[in-house]
Amino acid sequence: MTAYGTAVGYPPLRAWIAEKHGVDPAQVLVTNGSMQADAFLFDALVEPGDAVVVERPTYDRTLLSLRSRGADVRMVELEPDGIDVAAVERVLAAGANPKLAHIIPNFQNPAGYTLSQSKRERLLELAGVYGFTIFEDDPYVELRFEGERLPTMRSMDPSAVVYASSFSKTVCPGIRVGYLVGPTELIAKITKLATGTYISPSMVSQAIVYEFCRSGAIEGSIETVKAALKERAETLCEALARELPEARFVPPQGGYFLWVDLPRGTDVNAVFAAAAEREVAFVKGSDFVLEGGESSLRLAYSGVTPAEIGEGVRRLGEALRETASRVESADAA
Repeated sequence: MTAYGTAVGYPPLRAWIAEKHGVDPAQVLVTNGSMQADAFLFDALVEPGDAVVVERPTYDRTLLSLRSRGADVRMVELEPDGIDVAAVERVLAAGANPKLAHIIPNFQNPAGYTLSQSKRERLLELAGVYGFTIFEDDPYVELRFEGERLPTMRSMDPSAVVYASSFSKTVCPGIRVGYLVGPTELIAKITKLATGTYISPSMVSQAIVYEFCRSGAIEGSIETVKAALKERAETLCEALARELPEARFVPPQGGYFLWVDLPRGTDVNAVFAAAAEREVAFVKGSDFVLEGGESSLRLAYSGVTPAEIGEGVRRLGEALRETASRVESADAA
């Protein structure tokens, strides 16, 4: 593990992941975090001008990565039960001909929403008819603290899906270990890209993850993380209802994030500045879309205690009211 290793990743961990997903190890590539897995897949499949369907909103790094490669990004509205599949079908029928549809199915970043079973089935049907690949980007799958776990799209139709996940959310973020599961030919192509990029990913990090998984310690870690996230999400929802009654949000069933829609016309840029003065941070909704999102924001509850969440939301409410008061004063003048 202290040598250069191989571009496919630490072989014992690769084999463990393959067994977990019921595939041959040749269908697995272990990378330095799931973002690098994403980047390798985009390099392998997306050419300048290629259409790629993504959720609206979606992870800001995904937007940056696709746009830097010259992709024709087609954003489709996200609903509380996942991407609007009827709108996806309209985009396809209009002739978009995408190479890829990037979907974060469980506890989506930034919205926290989960793709329903019926929508998973319909997306797979559309992929079969229109010939595009579904990129199932699933780093939060193990972090469900309410409701019933849904099958991955890859388990439902392996031929149409490339799957990615990460140990950053279940072991620790600093470990930087993610992976891809896909067709053997595609994984072989991406392995060549990986070889040219770094010879091999971090064998030491991947060996640590392997021992953590092999020993069974990861199961206890997941339960600890889920219990903490459940308490923090509940605290956040209660605090928002109390301090920001005008806010609209969907309580998450897992994951790290909650999406907040404030009344139309709210200047989130001004709220952001007023919140920063109170030592409160959030990410503006406009960061997760190509245009719009000015009245929305993402709150991440994973790295703060319940007490900090309650105080943070109180200060956020102050920032929102101060901003609204300034607008009213300016309008009156």
